[in-house]
Amino acid sequence: MQFEVWAPQAGRVTLHCEGATRALERDPERAGWWSGQAEAGDGARYGFALDDGPVLPDPRSRRQPDGPDGPSAVVDHGRYAWRARWAGRPLPGAVLYELHVGTYTPEGTLDAAAERLDHLAQLGITHVELMPLCPFPGRHGWGYEGVSLWAVHEPYGGPEALKRFVDRAHGLGLGVVLDVVHNHLGPSGNHLPAFGPYFTETHHTPWGAAVNLDAPGSDEVRAYLVGSALAWLRDYRIDGLRLDAVHALRDTRAVHFLEELSAAVDGLGAELGRPVFLIAESDLNDPRIITSRAEGGLGVHAQWNDDFHHALHTALTGESQGYYADFARAPLAAVAKTLTGGFFHDGTYSSFRGRRHGRPLDRARVAGHRLLGYAQTHDQIGNRALGDRLAATLSPGLLACAATLTLTAPFTPMLFMGEEWAAGTPWQFFTDHTDPELAQAVRRGRRREFAAHGWAEEDVPDPQDPATRDRSCLDWSEPEREPHARVLAWYRRLVALRREQPDLTDPDLADTKVAHDEEARWLAFRRGDVRVAVNLGPEPAAIALGTGRAEVLAAWEPVETPGPDGVLHLPGESCVVLHQG
Repeated sequence: MQFEVWAPQAGRVTLHCEGATRALERDPERAGWWSGQAEAGDGARYGFALDDGPVLPDPRSRRQPDGPDGPSAVVDHGRYAWRARWAGRPLPGAVLYELHVGTYTPEGTLDAAAERLDHLAQLGITHVELMPLCPFPGRHGWGYEGVSLWAVHEPYGGPEALKRFVDRAHGLGLGVVLDVVHNHLGPSGNHLPAFGPYFTETHHTPWGAAVNLDAPGSDEVRAYLVGSALAWLRDYRIDGLRLDAVHALRDTRAVHFLEELSAAVDGLGAELGRPVFLIAESDLNDPRIITSRAEGGLGVHAQWNDDFHHALHTALTGESQGYYADFARAPLAAVAKTLTGGFFHDGTYSSFRGRRHGRPLDRARVAGHRLLGYAQTHDQIGNRALGDRLAATLSPGLLACAATLTLTAPFTPMLFMGEEWAAGTPWQFFTDHTDPELAQAVRRGRRREFAAHGWAEEDVPDPQDPATRDRSCLDWSEPEREPHARVLAWYRRLVALRREQPDLTDPDLADTKVAHDEEARWLAFRRGDVRVAVNLGPEPAAIALGTGRAEVLAAWEPVETPGPDGVLHLPGESCVVLHQG
């Protein structure tokens, strides 16, 4: 088979494959590339030595059976016999479910997670969003410190297990989205700098030197990242990619990396004959990210909308620290603004940043499904000191209100695993660094971070303690017990309503009309003929919905339809969805 590697600074490159060595030749048509032939089949171990140095794994390794520092292994993608016939599932109308393979089940493997996919199909989920799967040192971690961007973490089951997972998901009608990290690589096991200028000191990020997207050598680095993205979509039949923290992709070139990537993904989708898409995590509140390339945007198909989360979180909890401060001044007004305009910070002053932030979103050009709305995510739970979910402090009624706002808003809704039954387990920050110095630095850094916010260091879970990961695993006995079973039934009903009521998947942001009372703590909004009302206060609320025949589609507590005066009487900490023609 053909082996090749980009190593522009090397004077000699040697392939080590299954105990044999051979010198690679410079490619006369591609500057910096080396190539050569060697006998090797699926599973063959190999690596490259640069200028007689140590044998290193292939930057484009499809498998790292012994971890990031071990040899690479050949993967023959043609060996897998796909079972499910799959035409794809587009993003409009979707309900996403964020899932971390290592804690979705106690086993922490892709095969074990696949056995639990029936639960999601019965819930009405359309797409499973897997947190990052690239290899990282150790067994357990969040996945955002991965290396080998073309490979699958071996403790999760490796490449074949991912194919089995995707195959089973597709067989159940579930699409699969994969979280990928292009803005940095992990601090341990990253051998890319030995091969070429994959990083640049021209820009800096919270993780150090930036990935090289615009300095000399960046053409090949961009091709490396684009090639990895397309490989997930093509070789594993993944349906979409979630792009981690795109605001940390430092790129000054005329054609931004995201534009190049979105064009390549759209091209692959046309070639495959099925929908594939990109979802960005962005802190910029810049509509250009999700505006089509034809209209001068970057062409990413959707993005996470933290503004909706922050507004909803402050309304539910009353928290006002850090970036919640601006939302907490009038939280229901903040929720109303995001429901109708997408962003809260759309050029307004951000006290957290000490400057104006964001840009208005043109509701006539940007469809609502291009924004993802959520009440909880891995970030917003796991980056709390104790990894506590909303269920740790809120009543079932308030959790039902959060679900209602998330699943009836004009956005693409996303749930975080276990949210649908008000999981009592936390989801904490955990690592398994094999480098003792790095492990200690992470442990100290985590505790010092929260000590600065008033936490006692001994109360902050040790990320390196295996018990921290174990506590974060879902308890699959909970959905059978109360109050979890009731919350789960409510989520199922709301997801079903999205299928039954076309108004709930209408992409027109401008069609959403909102009313609220900050003091009485209720909010109501209209989407076509659907009316949604939530009462976050402890006392009953009288909400004027207007005249017209109304029908209760779903109610957390028993509620009468509005009388001739059009007033809805909603119990405290409760919610209702109605049809009013």
